Amino acid sequence: MDRRATAWAASGAMALSGRSDGPGLGASGALVDLVERAAAMLHRNSGGRVTSAGLALLGERAAIENLTRQGAISCGGSTRLLRAADGWLAVSLAREDDVAALPAWLQVDLPFDDPWPAVTEAVAGRPVAGLDERAALLGLPFAALDSVSVAAPALNAFDLPVAARRVDEDAVARPRPIAGATVLDLSALWAGPLCGQLLAEAGANVIKLESITRPDGARRGPAPFFSLLNGEKRSVALDLVTPDGRRAMDRLLTTADVVIESARPRALEQWGIVASDVLVRRSGPQVWVSITSHGRGLAVRERVGFGDVAAVAGGLVTRDDRGPCFVADAVTDPVTGLVSAAAVVAALATGHRWLLSAAMAPLAASVAGPPLDVAGLEAAPPRARPARRRAPVLGADTVAVLAEVGF
Repeated sequence: MDRRATAWAASGAMALSGRSDGPGLGASGALVDLVERAAAMLHRNSGGRVTSAGLALLGERAAIENLTRQGAISCGGSTRLLRAADGWLAVSLAREDDVAALPAWLQVDLPFDDPWPAVTEAVAGRPVAGLDERAALLGLPFAALDSVSVAAPALNAFDLPVAARRVDEDAVARPRPIAGATVLDLSALWAGPLCGQLLAEAGANVIKLESITRPDGARRGPAPFFSLLNGEKRSVALDLVTPDGRRAMDRLLTTADVVIESARPRALEQWGIVASDVLVRRSGPQVWVSITSHGRGLAVRERVGFGDVAAVAGGLVTRDDRGPCFVADAVTDPVTGLVSAAAVVAALATGHRWLLSAAMAPLAASVAGPPLDVAGLEAAPPRARPARRRAPVLGADTVAVLAEVGF
């Protein structure tokens, strides 16, 4: 039997893949290969500090929230795989705004208490292309199955499926380890915060920066999961609609070695922050990692997509005789977080300045493929690492951190 099948079954992720009334299903061997390669790179390049990364990361949220596999319904319950007239698609209704946009998307009246039966019926008779076009206009988290192909080349100099662009071709290299580096984490939810947590485990000083008016939405979720991802960071909260708040943010950017963000590019650009411009300053970050649904290109930069949706876009699903099923729990979130952390540490070690683009849907496409044969294997339950400490309350370290950077 393929060694990767055994690793998948033991990870806890197989228990989250497949239908509730059937066995746990396999994922692609390429997915297992990528996770193991990224974990090994992170372990090696962190001087052995990071020991907890691996396939088990894929089941941590499910272990904490007691989530289970549900086939064509995501483990979290907010995303579904639906059959359209000419293919399969995924749509997420995780936010109230998504439910509110349904009548405009499908051009029919829908019940808001349980819209799924009506959505399923309305989608079944329509072509995917028309549904996709309107969903994009409305900002709905939507994806047609296999609609995103892997960007070429699939692997860059770091042997990871991220786009990496050097912005200092003529500069003298100044390699540095991740231990002791300052990381400014502007991200939210799962992938970006996991990247920051792994860098903290590697010895970085990680500062989590949030808007006072729009903090990380994960704060509203289970506290143990939020603490797992953010407990090792210091919390800074700023009023980013004010000039003082934006100046403070700019000061933090200039004193950081690494920046992590997971917003659509225009979210930062509306504050006058352009990643490539910040990177070429004489003082400022050496590595900027941008985590998005589909990438930073003009044609896709405004696409919305959470982990399960991005996985479907890239074709990262498993299957049985009834059709496609979700792989694990929002699989591209933890995988992208791990891959991003490995890429950051490798980029720092080169001594050059890098803009890294970790796009979840193309990443999923790079590891999509036929599921491993796991027949006869018992699926271990998902498990989570214990949080090292409780996450600080919003803004707990603002005064101290701003004083350190001279603001």
